[in-house]
Amino acid sequence: MEGAPEGLSVDEIVALLTSGADRSLNPDGTVSQLDHALQTAALLARDCPGDPELAAAGLVHDLGHLLPGGSDERHAADGAAAVRPVLGERVARIVALHVEAKRYLVASEGGYGARLAGDSVSSLGRQGGALTAQEAEAFVRFESAGDALMLRRADDRAKEDSLVVDGLDRWVPLLRRLAG
Repeated sequence: MEGAPEGLSVDEIVALLTSGADRSLNPDGTVSQLDHALQTAALLARDCPGDPELAAAGLVHDLGHLLPGGSDERHAADGAAAVRPVLGERVARIVALHVEAKRYLVASEGGYGARLAGDSVSSLGRQGGALTAQEAEAFVRFESAGDALMLRRADDRAKEDSLVVDGLDRWVPLLRRLAG
């Protein structure tokens, strides 16, 4: 990671997420990075109520955008490296794979690319575009591929200015539990 810490504390993660309230997710400016993180976590908690690690991954999946030097191309890997020491290997693996999950869905699911939000379409090219057939075969063999696909689908839906979800305070106890 360029200038970013290799591992963050829960308090540092919360501070970075909070800073996302001032950063727009997309050009229209209606949804902030923080709104997107909270919506993604809430959707995953609703859809998979017995999987708090998946919800935590949803909360922090775009943390790499908020790190110093964050970029579309590196945000998944940078975010995973930053949360791995405190939130664990599974959360980090899911975060690391969420961009590849988008690339997989574009390659394997007809019409998926046409349903992407504008910000996801514009970042797709910088992130390598659709996976090749060989890359797609490799992706599905990753231990957390299914989790990453669930996160990606929630990520796609978590860009609504009218979606009301709990605030960051709801998630801090979960982050502290995972940090153990």
